[in-house]
This record gives sequence, C-alpha cells and structure tokens, in this order.
Amino acid sequence: MTRKIILLLFLLKGILTTSFAQHQNEAMADYRLPDVMLAKSGIRISSAAGWEKMRRPEILALFEENVQGKTPAKKIPLRFVTISINYDALNGIATRKQVRVYFSKSEKYYMDILMYVPNKRTVPAPLFLGLNFGGNQVVDADTGILISKGWVPYAPQPAYINHLGTEASRGIQRNDWPVEKIVAAGYGLATVYYGDIQPDSVNSVNAGVAPLFYKDGQTRPAADEWGAIGVWAWGLSRALDYMETDKDIDAGKVAVVGHSRLGKAALWAGAQDQRFALVISNNSGEGGAAITRTKYGETIALMNKAFPHWFCDNFKKYNDKEDELPIDFHELVALIAPRPVYIASASQDQWADPVGEYLSAWYATPVYGLYGLKGLDTIVPPDVNHPVGEGAIGYHLRKGEHAMTQYDWDQYIRFANRCLK
Repeated sequence: MTRKIILLLFLLKGILTTSFAQHQNEAMADYRLPDVMLAKSGIRISSAAGWEKMRRPEILALFEENVQGKTPAKKIPLRFVTISINYDALNGIATRKQVRVYFSKSEKYYMDILMYVPNKRTVPAPLFLGLNFGGNQVVDADTGILISKGWVPYAPQPAYINHLGTEASRGIQRNDWPVEKIVAAGYGLATVYYGDIQPDSVNSVNAGVAPLFYKDGQTRPAADEWGAIGVWAWGLSRALDYMETDKDIDAGKVAVVGHSRLGKAALWAGAQDQRFALVISNNSGEGGAAITRTKYGETIALMNKAFPHWFCDNFKKYNDKEDELPIDFHELVALIAPRPVYIASASQDQWADPVGEYLSAWYATPVYGLYGLKGLDTIVPPDVNHPVGEGAIGYHLRKGEHAMTQYDWDQYIRFANRCLK
C-alpha cells in the first residue's frame, strides 16, 4: 500500500486536516525506503544471529556517521552522591531520592537525578527514566525538590527569571509527569533536566559535557561526532549506570521515555544501550520515529536550520536530500529489537508526522519477526485513541496536540505491565 493511499485513509478518518494535507503535497508521493533486512554485501538477513552479527552493526554505524554522530568511546569515572532522601513522599506512597552524578573531579560537570520509588513493594521496582524540559522541580510541587540551576531555553515568567528556575516553577509540568499514577502502578520514576548535560541552544556544545572527551587541541566535535541528541542520550545511559547501584531499582527493567526532541534522545539511547529494557517515543517526529523520506511536516533541512546543534554536522549534507540518506528512521526503531518499543503520536501534531511515526513501527516489524516476536498487524494506521500492538511493538494516535499526557502514560503503563512485569 502506498503512502498516498495511507494518507487518504487518514483523511477519511478525520485524523489529518484537509488544509494541512493540501500544504504537504509532496507527502502524497510514493517513496522508497532502504531495506532494513538487506546487508551491504547483498545478503538478505533471515535470522536473529545474522541481524546481530551483520546488519545491526551496519545500521548503527550509518546512524553514527550520518545522523546523531558517534558517541565517544572514552569512559569517564562517575561519582554518585546522594543529596537527599525522603521516605514519606507523595503522602507516604513513595521514597524521594535526589542523587548527583559527577562527571569530573572538579565538580563542574554533573547532573541531578530526581527519583520517586514506590514504598509498597517487596522487590526492587521497575522504573521509567526520562529527561525533562524545565528542571527537576517542574515534575511535582514537592518543595523538597532541588531547583535546577541550569539555563532553561523556554522560560516564561514568573516561573523563570533570566532563564533560571524560581519557586514559581515548581510543578508546572506535573501533567507531563503523573508521578502518583506511575508510583501507584508499581513503578519508580527518575528524571534529569536535559540542560544539566548540555544546554539546548545553538553553539552550546562547550557548555555541556562534550569537552570532557576532546582530544588535545580539539574545540568542538568533529563532523561525525555527537550533537546534543547524542549528548542527552549519553546522559540517560549514565543515569542507568546509577540505577545499577541502587538496590531499590530493578536495573534490568528500566524503560527509557522521552517527548519531542527528548523522544529522539530516548530512541537513540535505546538503540545504543541495550541495557534499556523498553523504549518509549512520545511525539518524537523528524529525527526520531518518523520516516524522513515522506518529507511531511518537519524535514531534515527545517530541523537543521532551526536546531543546528541537535545532530552531527554530517547530517546537514542531507538537507533537502532525504533520498540520499543511506538509512531511514524505521531502521532506528529496528535497532531496539528484540526489546519492546512503544511509539505515540498526536492527531493535531502534523509537524511530527503521525503517519510516518506509525510506518516506522510497521517497517521495523520484520526485524522483530527474526526473534519470533510479534510487531504490528497492518500497514494501515489505527483510529484516534485506539492503541494497537499486543506484541513487542506498541503504537497509539492520541487526540490532541504535541504533548505528553495522562492518556499517553496510561498506555505506557499498560504496555510496561505486559512487557516488563
């Protein structure tokens, strides 16, 4: 079934607005995706062993070279310092921990992890881990949460003064992070302010952790080395390093989750770090779950122009040249196999291309089949608010705008209950 037919089905269902589709005529054209199962040698992959030994490393290397950039192989010593513990958080249902992860002896480089762990449990808790946009204090109105000291790009007053968090910022994104719901379901929640790892602004790379990895004389990452998405993904893996030391957490059952640009980071973290047991992408769009060859909504050129720091410099070679990119983003989803993955879209978030996000999950399905795992059943996307996927791949299209909502979390918890517990 062609992209054109799929879009027409969406229009008939009322998922896409006619006016938006009219302005995206190029998306109605057919496209040809790279074959996820065809190795560079011409060999067609037919087994999980062939995928792991041959094709998976090829695809991972192509993303490193052309999209996110290479993550430094250098290991740096980490130091975990517990800042505070409250055993009676959220009216007694959780323990709140705040842990500082130092990346250097000078203590200049660090990130703060905020955690809530359910008190009602007999075994270590599975955990959702994600980066947040406004500082850890935005997750809940709990006055014991440290107010992040990092610069915040989107900083409305009075929550932020001169781009720094104030007391008024406490809990302002609590709808994105329904902590009590998550804890009541038996999961822990851990979050880190993404600006702790690298500020989200143009020419910000040297204000993040990247200088810790420079060679002598180096002043910025090379063209095939990481951009901010890669740096943020690296930070998620360092948070997982801490989880492996915490006896309250089942580090083998950590789900990495992210919204929008942080959904891109969650996918890249899950693709690289196979310790993550489940990967969740919420409205990640271009450079995340959405196929780029559809040229629908945000494109490579538009994204690289607005956010030139997100990806490696090599990615800019594909501005307005999507068909020349040697991979597409269904292959990013496929890198997560055989671990479960969940992708979520929003009906009014056409910039993120809901059709393309669904199709990435669909075209990754054959790789899961190599492991005897079920993916999606059909190339035809589901109706609004009708989650699909009873196997290792889940998807839903929520009614509404670009956001992470209670409805989304209901689906993530349901999926995690089946895949992790």
